[in-house]
Amino acid sequence: MQRDEFLQQLWLDYVHQHPEIGALRLWPLEQSPEYLALLTLNHGNFSAAALLPTLSHFGYRRCEHYAMADRGLLVTLLAPPDDGPWLALGELQLGTLTREPRAELQALIDQAHREDCRGQNLLCRGRPWPMPSWDGYRRLLAAHPIAAWLAVMGPRLHHVGFDCDRLGSPIERLDDELQQAGLDGDADRHHGIFPVSALLQYRFYATGSRRLAFADGDEHRIPLGGLALVQRCLVGGQERAAELLLPSHTRCELA
Repeated sequence: MQRDEFLQQLWLDYVHQHPEIGALRLWPLEQSPEYLALLTLNHGNFSAAALLPTLSHFGYRRCEHYAMADRGLLVTLLAPPDDGPWLALGELQLGTLTREPRAELQALIDQAHREDCRGQNLLCRGRPWPMPSWDGYRRLLAAHPIAAWLAVMGPRLHHVGFDCDRLGSPIERLDDELQQAGLDGDADRHHGIFPVSALLQYRFYATGSRRLAFADGDEHRIPLGGLALVQRCLVGGQERAAELLLPSHTRCELA
C-alpha cells in the first residue's frame, strides 16, 4: 500500500461513517484536511510503536510527542513528506483504566482474529473485535469515552481538521455556513479527544449520531466523531496550523 491509497482508504471509511461530512460542498472537494486525528490503543500491533514504522514507510515523520495524563492519552504528531494532511495519532493507555473497564475492553480485544491484527491497513479496516454489548458500552463510556469509542469503532480516524486560512475563508464565515448545513460548532478547545492550543481558534462539529447494532442485537444511536476547523490567532507564521495544534505544556520526550 502506498500513502495515497492509505489516505484514500481513511477518507472513504470516514465519510462512510459521517455521510453528512461527505455531502458538504463548502470548499473544493480536492482540498485536503490540515490534519487527521486517529485513535488507537497501546496493545500489540495496534500500539503507536508498532504502527509508526508503517507510517514512516508512507513518508510520515514523527515530529513531537505529547502526554495527556488526565486523559490517559499519548499523542504523536507526524508530518507528511509534502503539503498533505498531518497525522495526530492518539494512543489510549489501557493501564490508566480502572480494573473493571480495562478487563471489559481487553476481553473484546482478545477476541480479535489474528489476521485482522496484521497488515498496513490497521487504521482503516474497521473494528477487528466483536461489537460490545450495550451495557458494556455504557460502562466503558462512564469510565472513559475514548475507551468506549474504541470498543465500538476500533483503531480508526476519529475526525478531520481543516485550516480556514488554507480554505480561504475566516472561521466565523465557515462556522455560519456549517451551521446552515446543520452542524453546530463547539468552541471549547478541551471538548475533543485532546486539548487544542490557545494559538489556534478552534471549532469542533460533532456529526449526527448513528444507529448501530450491539452484541445482543439491540440497536442504539451513538455519536461517532466529527469535523474541526482551526485558524491561527496570529497572522504571518510559517508553520502549518497542525504544528500549533497541541498545547506546548503537554509536549514530552520519552526515553
